[in-house]
Amino acid sequence: MAKIIVFGNEKGGSGKSTTAIHVAIALCYQNKNVGIIDLDIRQKSMSRFLENRSDFCKKQKSDLPNPIYYKIEQSDKDSKTESNSEEEKRFAEALVTLEETCDFLVIDCPGGISNYVKMAHTVADILVTPMNDSLIDFDLLAKIEASTGKVVGPSVYSEMVWECRQLRASAKHPPIDWIILRNRISHVFSKNKYQVGNSLKNLSKRIGFRLSTGFSERVIFKELFLSGLTLLDLEKMVDWQPTLSHISARQEMRMLLAGLNLNSD
Repeated sequence: MAKIIVFGNEKGGSGKSTTAIHVAIALCYQNKNVGIIDLDIRQKSMSRFLENRSDFCKKQKSDLPNPIYYKIEQSDKDSKTESNSEEEKRFAEALVTLEETCDFLVIDCPGGISNYVKMAHTVADILVTPMNDSLIDFDLLAKIEASTGKVVGPSVYSEMVWECRQLRASAKHPPIDWIILRNRISHVFSKNKYQVGNSLKNLSKRIGFRLSTGFSERVIFKELFLSGLTLLDLEKMVDWQPTLSHISARQEMRMLLAGLNLNSD
């Protein structure tokens, strides 16, 4: 049975696809069979990455490890009931197909909440929510009292995760391991950084997630996308000469994988 890792956040631009891509390729390098479902049907960042990767391998005659990609489409039914039913069938077919051969299944969700997003969160063994280190992003997890900085209630996204947890519990499935990744953390102390960190620690006890460090704002991640490569691929290149930025980014990648603890039972 494949372990299902879902990357989700109601906000776009938080680093979901970038993180999902690097985690998927890292697992491939660990000789794991990895399946991918890209639910961001409009932007298709993960799908485009895999297309770029395929083109790179053909041009360079390179044999880089690749995950198994399952294409899933949005229903075009006019009726919401019929549309949801068709999407549920398509999603179930994708899971059955990939779980037969995969050790891990990586699902990249779009920003916002849709029928596909809800289904993905419900089947998640591990839910990874990248967020930029700002109060704007934190607002999508919980509401804060402006004068005191105290958490006064959950957000729509947190409520959805809670509902998915309830569905899993009613089906007697193991609980979701929810991980919040703090991306783009400033190396300089600031009031914003302190307040976000303190609020996340308090919120983690209330709604049940653990914290991990994600990626800094590094140009290298964006540059590699066009070639369909990750930092782990660069290490296999004979003529690669790493810069300090590469070394720092590689260390971030290793810390991220260690924090996710994906290979634990």
